[in-house]
Amino acid sequence: MERPPRKSSGTPPRSLQRIAAALFLAILVALPFAVMYRAAVSQSLQDSWEWDPLPSLAASEEEGAEGGDLGSQDLKLERVLQKASMGDNTVILTTLNAAWASPGSVIDLFIDSFRSGVRTSSLLRHLVIIAFDWNAYKQCVKIHPYCFALGTDVVDFSEEKRFLTPGYVEMMWKRIDFLRLVLERGFSFIFSDADIMWFRNPFPHFYPDGDFQIACDHYVGNATDLRNIANGGFNYVKSNERSIEFYSFWYSSRLRYPGFHDQDVFNVIKHEPYVADIGLKIKFLSTSYFGGFCEPSRDLNKVCTMHANCCIGLGSKVHDLRIMMEDWRNYLSLPPSLKRSRALAWRVPQNCSLS
Repeated sequence: MERPPRKSSGTPPRSLQRIAAALFLAILVALPFAVMYRAAVSQSLQDSWEWDPLPSLAASEEEGAEGGDLGSQDLKLERVLQKASMGDNTVILTTLNAAWASPGSVIDLFIDSFRSGVRTSSLLRHLVIIAFDWNAYKQCVKIHPYCFALGTDVVDFSEEKRFLTPGYVEMMWKRIDFLRLVLERGFSFIFSDADIMWFRNPFPHFYPDGDFQIACDHYVGNATDLRNIANGGFNYVKSNERSIEFYSFWYSSRLRYPGFHDQDVFNVIKHEPYVADIGLKIKFLSTSYFGGFCEPSRDLNKVCTMHANCCIGLGSKVHDLRIMMEDWRNYLSLPPSLKRSRALAWRVPQNCSLS
Protein backbone atom coordinates (compact mmCIF):
# COMPACT_ATOMS: atom_id res chain seq x y z
CA MET A 1 0.00 0.00 0.00
CA GLU A 2 1.54 3.37 -1.04
CA ARG A 3 2.20 6.08 1.52
CA PRO A 4 0.51 9.40 0.89
CA PRO A 5 2.91 12.14 -0.30
CA ARG A 6 4.20 14.65 2.29
CA LYS A 7 2.94 18.20 2.12
CA SER A 8 5.56 20.92 2.05
CA SER A 9 4.96 23.78 4.44
CA GLY A 10 7.12 26.21 2.29
CA THR A 11 9.18 27.30 5.34
CA PRO A 12 11.89 25.43 7.29
CA PRO A 13 11.10 24.21 10.84
CA ARG A 14 11.57 26.75 13.63
CA SER A 15 14.53 24.74 15.06
CA LEU A 16 16.45 25.11 11.77
CA GLN A 17 15.64 28.83 11.64
CA ARG A 18 17.08 29.30 15.14
CA ILE A 19 20.28 27.37 14.23
CA ALA A 20 20.78 29.41 11.05
CA ALA A 21 20.28 32.68 12.93
CA ALA A 22 22.81 31.68 15.60
CA LEU A 23 25.36 30.62 12.97
CA PHE A 24 24.94 33.91 11.07
CA LEU A 25 25.44 35.89 14.29
CA ALA A 26 28.62 33.90 15.11
CA ILE A 27 30.06 34.64 11.67
CA LEU A 28 29.34 38.37 12.06
CA VAL A 29 31.17 38.39 15.40
CA ALA A 30 34.17 36.30 14.26
CA LEU A 31 34.79 37.89 10.87
CA PRO A 32 36.44 41.16 12.07
CA PHE A 33 38.77 39.19 14.35
CA ALA A 34 39.75 36.88 11.48
CA VAL A 35 40.55 39.83 9.24
CA MET A 36 42.61 41.51 11.98
CA TYR A 37 44.50 38.27 12.67
CA ARG A 38 45.30 37.70 8.98
CA ALA A 39 46.58 41.27 8.62
CA ALA A 40 48.72 40.95 11.74
CA VAL A 41 50.24 37.66 10.56
CA SER A 42 50.93 39.10 7.11
CA GLN A 43 52.65 42.18 8.58
CA SER A 44 54.63 39.99 10.98
CA LEU A 45 55.95 37.85 8.12
CA GLN A 46 56.96 40.95 6.18
CA ASP A 47 58.63 42.62 9.15
CA SER A 48 60.50 39.51 10.31
CA TRP A 49 62.14 39.03 6.85
CA GLU A 50 62.66 35.37 7.73
CA TRP A 51 62.88 34.35 4.08
CA ASP A 52 59.40 33.91 2.97
CA PRO A 53 60.24 36.43 0.24
CA LEU A 54 57.68 37.88 -2.10
CA PRO A 55 57.86 36.67 -5.70
CA SER A 56 58.57 38.94 -8.61
CA LEU A 57 55.79 40.90 -10.32
CA ALA A 58 55.62 38.42 -13.16
CA ALA A 59 55.39 35.52 -10.73
CA SER A 60 52.67 37.32 -8.76
CA GLU A 61 50.44 37.47 -11.83
CA GLU A 62 50.85 33.75 -12.36
CA GLU A 63 50.15 32.96 -8.72
CA GLY A 64 46.97 35.01 -8.84
CA ALA A 65 45.79 33.01 -11.82
CA GLU A 66 46.51 29.78 -10.04
CA GLY A 67 45.06 30.98 -6.76
CA GLY A 68 47.82 29.49 -4.63
CA ASP A 69 51.13 30.13 -2.91
CA LEU A 70 54.36 29.04 -4.54
CA GLY A 71 55.09 27.19 -1.34
CA SER A 72 58.83 27.38 -0.76
CA GLN A 73 61.77 29.62 -1.52
CA ASP A 74 63.24 26.90 -3.73
CA LEU A 75 60.11 26.76 -5.85
CA LYS A 76 60.01 30.55 -6.13
CA LEU A 77 63.60 30.57 -7.31
CA GLU A 78 62.92 27.77 -9.79
CA ARG A 79 59.98 29.64 -11.28
CA VAL A 80 61.69 32.99 -11.68
CA LEU A 81 64.71 31.29 -13.29
CA GLN A 82 62.42 29.36 -15.65
CA LYS A 83 60.62 32.55 -16.63
CA ALA A 84 63.85 34.40 -17.43
CA SER A 85 65.89 31.57 -18.95
CA MET A 86 66.95 31.27 -22.56
CA GLY A 87 66.28 28.13 -24.57
CA ASP A 88 69.40 26.45 -23.19
CA ASN A 89 68.53 27.25 -19.55
CA THR A 90 70.93 30.20 -19.35
CA VAL A 91 70.07 33.26 -17.27
CA ILE A 92 71.76 36.57 -16.56
CA LEU A 93 72.11 37.37 -12.86
CA THR A 94 73.06 40.42 -10.85
CA THR A 95 72.82 41.22 -7.15
CA LEU A 96 71.45 44.33 -5.52
CA ASN A 97 71.27 45.94 -2.10
CA ALA A 98 69.46 49.07 -1.01
CA ALA A 99 72.55 51.26 -1.36
CA TRP A 100 72.77 50.47 -5.10
CA ALA A 101 69.00 50.42 -5.66
CA SER A 102 68.04 54.05 -5.09
CA PRO A 103 66.62 55.83 -8.18
CA GLY A 104 69.36 57.22 -10.40
CA SER A 105 71.99 55.04 -8.77
CA VAL A 106 73.87 51.98 -9.99
CA ILE A 107 70.96 49.68 -10.90
CA ASP A 108 69.31 52.30 -13.13
CA LEU A 109 72.58 52.85 -14.99
CA PHE A 110 73.01 49.09 -15.33
CA ILE A 111 69.59 48.60 -16.94
CA ASP A 112 70.05 51.72 -19.07
CA SER A 113 73.25 50.26 -20.52
CA PHE A 114 71.30 47.24 -21.84
CA ARG A 115 68.82 49.56 -23.51
CA SER A 116 71.60 51.67 -25.04
CA GLY A 117 73.85 48.82 -26.11
CA VAL A 118 74.21 47.04 -29.44
CA ARG A 119 71.94 43.94 -29.50
CA THR A 120 71.63 43.98 -25.72
CA SER A 121 68.11 45.27 -25.02
CA SER A 122 66.56 41.85 -25.68
CA LEU A 123 68.86 40.34 -23.03
CA LEU A 124 66.88 42.15 -20.32
CA ARG A 125 64.22 39.45 -20.78
CA HIS A 126 66.74 37.00 -19.32
CA LEU A 127 67.97 39.11 -16.40
CA VAL A 128 67.12 38.14 -12.81
CA ILE A 129 67.98 40.66 -10.09
CA ILE A 130 68.82 39.06 -6.75
CA ALA A 131 67.94 41.42 -3.89
CA PHE A 132 69.93 41.15 -0.68
CA ASP A 133 67.45 43.14 1.43
CA TRP A 134 63.80 44.18 1.59
CA ASN A 135 64.26 47.74 0.29
CA ALA A 136 66.30 46.52 -2.67
CA TYR A 137 63.57 44.02 -3.49
CA LYS A 138 60.82 46.65 -3.33
CA GLN A 139 62.77 48.90 -5.69
CA CYS A 140 63.56 46.00 -8.02
CA VAL A 141 59.93 45.10 -8.65
CA LYS A 142 59.26 48.72 -9.65
CA ILE A 143 61.79 48.63 -12.49
CA HIS A 144 62.16 45.00 -13.59
CA PRO A 145 59.88 41.95 -13.93
CA TYR A 146 62.25 39.26 -12.62
CA CYS A 147 63.35 39.78 -9.03
CA PHE A 148 64.21 37.31 -6.28
CA ALA A 149 64.72 38.08 -2.59
CA LEU A 150 67.79 36.51 -1.05
CA GLY A 151 68.27 38.01 2.38
CA THR A 152 69.53 36.95 5.74
CA ASP A 153 68.59 37.60 9.34
CA VAL A 154 72.27 37.40 10.34
CA VAL A 155 73.87 40.28 8.42
CA ASP A 156 72.24 43.51 7.24
CA PHE A 157 73.24 43.85 3.57
CA SER A 158 71.19 46.98 2.88
CA GLU A 159 73.92 49.57 3.51
CA GLU A 160 76.86 50.27 1.22
CA LYS A 161 79.54 47.62 1.74
CA ARG A 162 82.90 49.17 1.02
CA PHE A 163 85.57 46.98 -0.54
CA LEU A 164 87.20 44.45 1.83
CA THR A 165 85.13 45.42 4.88
CA PRO A 166 83.70 42.42 6.82
CA GLY A 167 80.21 43.14 5.46
CA TYR A 168 81.54 43.21 1.90
CA VAL A 169 83.36 39.90 2.34
CA GLU A 170 80.26 38.27 3.84
CA MET A 171 78.10 39.50 0.97
CA MET A 172 80.53 38.12 -1.64
CA TRP A 173 80.52 34.67 -0.06
CA LYS A 174 76.72 34.74 0.17
CA ARG A 175 76.74 35.35 -3.57
CA ILE A 176 79.06 32.42 -4.30
CA ASP A 177 76.88 30.03 -2.31
CA PHE A 178 73.77 31.24 -4.14
CA LEU A 179 75.39 30.79 -7.56
CA ARG A 180 76.22 27.22 -6.63
CA LEU A 181 72.51 26.61 -5.96
CA VAL A 182 71.63 28.02 -9.39
CA LEU A 183 74.06 25.60 -11.04
CA GLU A 184 72.66 22.68 -9.06
CA ARG A 185 69.20 23.47 -10.44
CA GLY A 186 70.52 23.02 -13.98
CA PHE A 187 70.81 26.69 -14.96
CA SER A 188 73.90 28.13 -16.60
CA PHE A 189 74.44 31.82 -15.98
CA ILE A 190 76.23 35.01 -16.77
CA PHE A 191 76.84 36.76 -13.50
CA SER A 192 77.43 40.50 -13.77
CA ASP A 193 78.00 43.03 -11.03
CA ALA A 194 75.54 45.90 -11.36
CA ASP A 195 78.40 48.38 -11.81
CA ILE A 196 79.20 46.78 -15.17
CA MET A 197 77.82 48.51 -18.24
CA TRP A 198 76.71 46.24 -21.10
CA PHE A 199 77.50 47.76 -24.50
CA ARG A 200 77.41 44.69 -26.77
CA ASN A 201 76.09 41.14 -26.64
CA PRO A 202 78.91 39.13 -25.02
CA PHE A 203 77.91 35.66 -26.24
CA PRO A 204 79.91 35.76 -29.52
CA HIS A 205 83.06 36.29 -27.45
CA PHE A 206 82.67 33.34 -25.08
CA TYR A 207 84.66 30.16 -25.64
CA PRO A 208 82.55 27.15 -26.66
CA ASP A 209 84.70 24.73 -24.64
CA GLY A 210 84.86 26.74 -21.39
CA ASP A 211 83.05 25.57 -18.26
CA PHE A 212 84.00 28.66 -16.27
CA GLN A 213 84.86 31.94 -18.00
CA ILE A 214 85.82 35.00 -16.01
CA ALA A 215 86.77 38.63 -16.62
CA CYS A 216 90.11 40.03 -15.51
CA ASP A 217 91.57 42.98 -13.68
CA HIS A 218 94.72 42.26 -15.69
CA TYR A 219 94.88 40.08 -18.81
CA VAL A 220 98.24 38.71 -19.92
CA GLY A 221 97.15 37.85 -23.46
CA ASN A 222 96.29 34.13 -23.20
CA ALA A 223 92.86 32.83 -22.23
CA THR A 224 94.23 29.75 -20.40
CA ASP A 225 97.15 31.39 -18.59
CA LEU A 226 96.62 31.13 -14.84
CA ARG A 227 98.69 34.29 -14.36
CA ASN A 228 95.67 36.30 -15.48
CA ILE A 229 94.28 38.24 -12.50
CA ALA A 230 90.60 37.35 -12.40
CA ASN A 231 87.74 39.62 -11.37
CA GLY A 232 84.70 37.85 -9.92
CA GLY A 233 82.32 40.60 -11.02
CA PHE A 234 81.70 39.04 -14.43
CA ASN A 235 81.66 35.37 -15.34
CA TYR A 236 79.89 32.90 -17.59
CA VAL A 237 79.43 29.45 -16.08
CA LYS A 238 77.88 26.36 -17.61
CA SER A 239 75.91 24.07 -15.35
CA ASN A 240 77.59 20.67 -15.19
CA GLU A 241 79.19 18.36 -12.63
CA ARG A 242 82.55 20.10 -12.95
CA SER A 243 81.26 23.61 -12.32
CA ILE A 244 79.02 22.51 -9.43
CA GLU A 245 81.95 20.75 -7.76
CA PHE A 246 84.17 23.76 -8.31
CA TYR A 247 81.68 26.19 -6.73
CA SER A 248 81.36 23.88 -3.73
CA PHE A 249 85.16 23.78 -3.42
CA TRP A 250 85.42 27.55 -3.87
CA TYR A 251 82.83 28.24 -1.18
CA SER A 252 84.40 25.80 1.29
CA SER A 253 87.81 27.39 0.69
CA ARG A 254 86.65 30.52 2.53
CA LEU A 255 87.31 28.61 5.75
CA ARG A 256 90.98 28.17 4.83
CA TYR A 257 91.36 31.87 4.03
CA PRO A 258 89.33 33.72 6.68
CA GLY A 259 88.83 37.41 5.95
CA PHE A 260 89.61 37.04 2.23
CA HIS A 261 86.89 37.70 -0.33
CA ASP A 262 85.91 35.33 -3.11
CA GLN A 263 88.02 36.94 -5.83
CA ASP A 264 91.29 36.70 -3.89
CA VAL A 265 90.53 33.11 -2.90
CA PHE A 266 89.82 32.22 -6.54
CA ASN A 267 93.17 33.66 -7.61
CA VAL A 268 94.78 31.26 -5.12
CA ILE A 269 92.79 28.07 -5.64
CA LYS A 270 92.95 28.25 -9.47
CA HIS A 271 96.49 26.87 -9.08
CA GLU A 272 95.50 23.96 -6.83
CA PRO A 273 95.74 20.41 -8.22
CA TYR A 274 92.19 19.64 -7.10
CA VAL A 275 90.80 22.09 -9.65
CA ALA A 276 92.72 20.30 -12.40
CA ASP A 277 91.47 16.95 -11.05
CA ILE A 278 87.88 18.15 -11.34
CA GLY A 279 88.54 18.74 -15.03
CA LEU A 280 87.12 22.27 -14.95
CA LYS A 281 87.94 24.17 -18.14
CA ILE A 282 88.78 27.74 -17.06
CA LYS A 283 88.94 30.54 -19.63
CA PHE A 284 89.97 34.11 -18.89
CA LEU A 285 88.19 36.80 -20.87
CA SER A 286 90.24 39.44 -22.66
CA THR A 287 90.00 43.02 -21.43
CA SER A 288 89.78 44.03 -25.10
CA TYR A 289 86.14 42.95 -24.89
CA PHE A 290 85.50 42.78 -21.13
CA GLY A 291 87.31 45.76 -19.66
CA GLY A 292 87.15 47.95 -16.61
CA PHE A 293 88.77 50.88 -14.91
CA CYS A 294 91.67 48.62 -13.87
CA GLU A 295 92.40 47.82 -17.52
CA PRO A 296 89.99 49.53 -19.96
CA SER A 297 88.78 48.16 -23.29
CA ARG A 298 90.65 50.50 -25.63
CA ASP A 299 88.60 49.98 -28.77
CA LEU A 300 84.99 51.16 -28.56
CA ASN A 301 84.26 49.13 -31.70
CA LYS A 302 84.98 45.93 -29.77
CA VAL A 303 83.97 46.59 -26.17
CA CYS A 304 81.21 44.40 -24.73
CA THR A 305 81.30 45.37 -21.06
CA MET A 306 83.07 47.91 -18.87
CA HIS A 307 83.37 47.47 -15.11
CA ALA A 308 83.76 50.20 -12.48
CA ASN A 309 86.43 48.10 -10.77
CA CYS A 310 89.53 49.52 -9.06
CA CYS A 311 87.12 52.05 -7.56
CA ILE A 312 86.18 52.52 -3.92
CA GLY A 313 83.05 54.40 -2.89
CA LEU A 314 79.55 54.46 -4.33
CA GLY A 315 79.64 58.17 -5.15
CA SER A 316 82.81 57.78 -7.23
CA LYS A 317 81.36 54.80 -9.08
CA VAL A 318 78.13 56.57 -9.99
CA HIS A 319 80.00 59.69 -11.13
CA ASP A 320 82.30 57.78 -13.46
CA LEU A 321 79.62 55.39 -14.71
CA ARG A 322 77.53 58.35 -15.84
CA ILE A 323 80.49 59.76 -17.76
CA MET A 324 81.07 56.33 -19.29
CA MET A 325 77.47 56.22 -20.49
CA GLU A 326 77.87 59.70 -22.00
CA ASP A 327 81.00 58.51 -23.84
CA TRP A 328 79.11 55.52 -25.18
CA ARG A 329 76.17 57.58 -26.43
CA ASN A 330 78.57 60.02 -28.10
CA TYR A 331 80.22 57.08 -29.83
CA LEU A 332 76.87 55.73 -31.07
CA SER A 333 75.98 59.12 -32.53
CA LEU A 334 79.07 59.21 -34.76
CA PRO A 335 79.00 58.26 -38.45
CA PRO A 336 80.61 54.88 -39.27
CA SER A 337 83.81 56.45 -40.61
CA LEU A 338 84.48 58.25 -37.32
CA LYS A 339 83.51 55.24 -35.24
CA ARG A 340 86.43 53.39 -36.79
CA SER A 341 88.82 56.12 -35.69
CA ARG A 342 91.55 55.01 -33.32
CA ALA A 343 91.41 58.42 -31.61
CA LEU A 344 88.28 57.50 -29.64
CA ALA A 345 88.89 56.99 -25.94
CA TRP A 346 87.07 56.85 -22.63
CA ARG A 347 87.17 59.87 -20.35
CA VAL A 348 87.16 57.56 -17.34
CA PRO A 349 88.38 56.81 -14.78
CA GLN A 350 88.16 60.21 -13.11
CA ASN A 351 86.91 60.04 -9.52
CA CYS A 352 87.75 56.35 -9.59
CA SER A 353 91.39 56.97 -10.50
CA LEU A 354 93.80 55.24 -8.15
CA SER A 355 96.74 57.46 -9.12
